[in-house]
Amino acid sequence: MTADGLLLVDKPAGWTSHDVVARTRRLAGTRKVGHSGTLDPMATGLLVLGLNRATRLLTYLVGADKTYEATIRLGQDTTTDDAQGEVVASRGAAGVTPEAVEAAMGGLRGDIDQVPSSVSAIKVDGQRAYARVRQGEDVELAARPVHVASFEALESRPTRAGDVDVLDLDVLVTCSSGTYVRALARDVGAALGSGGHLTALRRTQVGPFHVSEAHTMARLAEQAEADGVELLRSGDVARRAFATRHLDPAEARALSYGQAIDSKAPGGTADAPIAGVDGDGELVALLADRDGRARPLLVLRPA
Repeated sequence: MTADGLLLVDKPAGWTSHDVVARTRRLAGTRKVGHSGTLDPMATGLLVLGLNRATRLLTYLVGADKTYEATIRLGQDTTTDDAQGEVVASRGAAGVTPEAVEAAMGGLRGDIDQVPSSVSAIKVDGQRAYARVRQGEDVELAARPVHVASFEALESRPTRAGDVDVLDLDVLVTCSSGTYVRALARDVGAALGSGGHLTALRRTQVGPFHVSEAHTMARLAEQAEADGVELLRSGDVARRAFATRHLDPAEARALSYGQAIDSKAPGGTADAPIAGVDGDGELVALLADRDGRARPLLVLRPA
């Protein structure tokens, strides 16, 4: 398959993001497949993949806000801040009230400085933090600014884990790229004095794309056997993910050669480019204003 576009995949539990990319390469018949943000193997939900030329669009989508459904277990800490790690403390959550939970969650909304989990993929001196932890090192990562737009409790369920009373809390999180939901689970537990870790995570949205649109891996295999894998074409992506500018034929041709064109309001920036689309609605280039001209940051339809 030679088409360019995005593919929305509902990642199953137990698969790595690389597993999904590798399988998609085989199904789509192309080596040029990338994704706009990983999910841990235990997590499920939306992966946004780019195929062929559209892989270059991922750079401008990776920073989009993301929404997650998650379950936090209050009352126990683990080595990885999620259910895949070993339990290292079991203080229980028998005395935790809804009011205390809301106060703890409230302190983690808005602009915060978050310390990522020590088993994250962040590099420390050229090596992934999780790799250093597996080698027995104590890894302490620096806090980084993130934005938590929404952090809401949906339902709570008291239960038992081993010999302690714990509280399973279903939550909905919308946050900036780079936010670790398992770190939110850890920090809610720390604020309550009970400890906490993540037991389930599902990503439901990345920018304008929702998991309800996504294909399962089984469905992708069926499509590959039939008419080919169904993609979101670049023009559709442009209209959903960016402000757009309609180009006349001369402008589209100039951009296809990498040339600048006259600027129009609103203008794009390197962080928030404008999508230039032709008369057929196809994406020609992403544009940013510089020195009074609209210049192509990325040409998707070269001459």
